[in-house]
Amino acid sequence: MEDNIEKEIDLIDLAKKLWEKRKFILKVSAIGFVIGVVITFSIPKEYTTTVILAPEASSSSSAGNVGALAAMAGLNLGEAVPEGQMSPELYPNIAESSPFIIGLFNVRVKNADNEIDTTLYSYINDDQKSAWWSKILRLPGGIIELFFNQNFDEESGIINNFALTKEQTDVFNNLKDRVTVIVDKKTGIITLTSTMQSPNISASIADTLTSYLQSYIISYRTEKARQDLTFTERLYTEAKKDYSDAQQKYARYLDENQNVILASYRVNQERLQNEMSLAYSVYNQMAQQLQLAKVKVQDTTPVYTIIQPATVPLLPTKPNKKLIVIGFVFLFTMGVCGYILGKDYFKKLYQ
Repeated sequence: MEDNIEKEIDLIDLAKKLWEKRKFILKVSAIGFVIGVVITFSIPKEYTTTVILAPEASSSSSAGNVGALAAMAGLNLGEAVPEGQMSPELYPNIAESSPFIIGLFNVRVKNADNEIDTTLYSYINDDQKSAWWSKILRLPGGIIELFFNQNFDEESGIINNFALTKEQTDVFNNLKDRVTVIVDKKTGIITLTSTMQSPNISASIADTLTSYLQSYIISYRTEKARQDLTFTERLYTEAKKDYSDAQQKYARYLDENQNVILASYRVNQERLQNEMSLAYSVYNQMAQQLQLAKVKVQDTTPVYTIIQPATVPLLPTKPNKKLIVIGFVFLFTMGVCGYILGKDYFKKLYQ
């Protein structure tokens, strides 16, 4: 009981000390507020555009129904991906891969007032604003680069996927952090985001990212079917030529041997007619195979439904000014309170 009373007395004593220094605490908190405001206005604004794609329907209705019921229950059955198809869980890895990111380098971008009209690579490398302290932090590295290695590929602008220059690597990493692809494992919903310092460029890149990812997936999914179609078209062309040649040979033989009643003539006529019939049968079969191959390409081409298209964002998503200011005020307030209480504690400790 006495210990509780002593603790209560100690807390009251601490509160009194803080109350006596309330003006000092308020001044320090005000300094934290001012610093927080300065920092928030020093950080460049960034805008995020989000695109949402619906998953494509499953080819198996029963499996699709079971998966839908499981998703409603919050379960993921982990269904096997059909042969030739790509698991949606790989989409984020595709979006972070070198060929995918480098493929965005030459995309043309422009802001609302057309002050910026260049490639995405140049925009990321040359037109990005940064806080004043980041320039100070980069100053030592910039001085070192003046005296050390300079890669000549940066001058030529050639991009070698196997050996990116330092500048290209910096742009690559910057862009990889600005575009994201997220797949909901339960529902299969695909969310693509693009974060840029210009709202128009953010929306433009989000739209390009959507088309680019769709094209990449469609190319992968239909590659085998398109190869089969190309092979079938070649066989169809050969069969059509063989049938045409057999027709011409049969017609020419008939023209050259009119009013001939020899047995050898009839034998050769039947042979040529059979060859023409066989060529026609192969030609007809390949024509059917060609139509089936075209249908297969169409069937294997995924179709995505855009639930939320890319739109120009009106409000910036970064920086979170309120959170930054509140955080600095809190840190400065806690710091000054700790200083006031700790100062008296250490004085008593070393007396």
